[in-house]
Amino acid sequence: MAHAWMPEAVRIRAETDGGALGGGAPRAVWLTLGSLAHDISVQSAAQRLAEEYRPCHLIWNPATGEMAQLISVLRAGCALGAPDRLDWTPARIQRVPENVNAEGRVCVQIGVLALAAEPFTDGPMIGVESIMSWLDSWGVSRRWPGGQPVGIRAGSRAVVDPVDEGAADGSRAVWARGGHFGASQVPGCAHVGPGAIDIHRLTGGGPHGLAVRTRELPAPFAAMALPIPALLEASAPRACRLRRRQVPQSVSYASDTNRGGRWRRRQDAVRVDGVGDMGARSGMEKAGGGAAKLRVRSG
Repeated sequence: MAHAWMPEAVRIRAETDGGALGGGAPRAVWLTLGSLAHDISVQSAAQRLAEEYRPCHLIWNPATGEMAQLISVLRAGCALGAPDRLDWTPARIQRVPENVNAEGRVCVQIGVLALAAEPFTDGPMIGVESIMSWLDSWGVSRRWPGGQPVGIRAGSRAVVDPVDEGAADGSRAVWARGGHFGASQVPGCAHVGPGAIDIHRLTGGGPHGLAVRTRELPAPFAAMALPIPALLEASAPRACRLRRRQVPQSVSYASDTNRGGRWRRRQDAVRVDGVGDMGARSGMEKAGGGAAKLRVRSG
C-alpha cells in the first residue's frame, strides 16, 4: 500500500509546499544538505528548511537511520532551485523561472545529511531499504536516466545562485523519463549535490541502478490456474502419447442416427496402436433404437 506519509519517518509538517503536482513520470531527487550527520539533528534540519520556505519531502540521516517528513508526497516540494545548503540565509534564496518541483505524478525530494564532496554511499545507509520500498510503492522506477551524478573536490563550496548561473546540466528529455536523479541533474537548477554517489548501492543492481523484479501469481490464483495440455502431453510417459504420424490399426466410433425424438450420449472404447484406451467419445443414439457403427481398418 502506498502511504502519502512514510510510516518510518517522524512527521514534521511544513507550513508551505510547492503546490499541486503537474503529472508525468514519477521521480525522486537526492540532495545533500551540506552538513555531516553528527553536526545537526534531523529535527533541527527540518525546522531550518521549513522556516526558510524551502522544505523537501524527506530528511534522512544515513548514519543513524533517523528520518523526518515535512510534506505529503501528493504535494510538490520546494527544495529544487533553492540553495541546497543549510547555512544559506533566506535573503539569498532565489527561485528559478520554471517550477521543476511540481513535475511528475510524484517528485519526491530527499535531503541527506551529508556533504557532496564525501559521497554518503561510502558509509552506512541505515534505513535505505525502507526509503526504497516507499518510493517503489509510488511507482518510482529504480533507474538513473542521467547516470551517476558528477562529484566535486573536497573542500569545494562552488555553489552559485540558480538565477546568476542561468543554466544547469540536466536535460529536459532525460528528466521527463522519471526515475532517480541527483539534484545536480535537474534542469534549471545549479545544485552540486549529491556528488559522486554509488547509484548501484543506493537503488539496487542492474544498469543505472535498475532492479530487475519478476511478478508471480499469488498462491490462490496459481492453484486455480488451468494446466496447459501441450505441457501435460510432453510430461506424460512415451508409451501413453498418441503417435500422430502412424495410421491406427482400428478405430471404432458411433455414427449419428436421426430417427426423430430424444438424443442421449454414450461412451465407446477406442483402440489406438493396439493399446486399449477408454476415450471420451460421443455417439448420438436415439433413445430405444440401435446405434449404427462404422469401423475403419488400416490396410
